[in-house]
Amino acid sequence: MQGDNNNLANLKASKKDSLASKKRRIYNVSKRSMIKTFIKKVYFFIKEGNKKKALHAFSLMQPILDRHVAKGIIHINKASRHKSKLINCIKKII
Repeated sequence: MQGDNNNLANLKASKKDSLASKKRRIYNVSKRSMIKTFIKKVYFFIKEGNKKKALHAFSLMQPILDRHVAKGIIHINKASRHKSKLINCIKKII
């Protein structure tokens, strides 16, 4: 077998689609990872009990989350669930 052993496509267009799909997947995985990191930062400050830093981290995370919803990387309900849960946790900090 010549070329890429992982690509089982026979038609040229199918091979191109497969490559494009791999590129998109790598891009999307990195973006999802970035979202998780921002969410973890907010949880860190919540656990620490620092309301000011938690709100600041939340305000940095929120537009990124919304931007990725618009691009279709994550679902709108998942983003809403994260935002709601985080803001409620922040409000509970004294």
